[in-house]
Amino acid sequence: MIVSPRDCDADKLMVKKTVNKIMPASRIGRIVVGVLCIIGGVLGFLPVLGFWMIPLGLLILSVDFPWVRRWRRNQEVKIGRWWQRRKGKKMARKQK
Repeated sequence: MIVSPRDCDADKLMVKKTVNKIMPASRIGRIVVGVLCIIGGVLGFLPVLGFWMIPLGLLILSVDFPWVRRWRRNQEVKIGRWWQRRKGKKMARKQK
């Protein structure tokens, strides 16, 4: 499947609009929501809460804290490189 750059831009724009609607506008609001998500993730063994809340809290905090932003960016780069290697291996298998 060939994906055009225009399709990727449309997807990024849609994600950005959705995030802007969900995220609190104030810095204090984002910090509170991020910290609460992390605390809820630590209590992930409880029925309603889950361990998935820890990375969500870190993502929310990465908007305001440079050290969390660096961690997030490093993870994005690692995942992106892994994904590219994975796609390359799939394409090589298809060509055989």
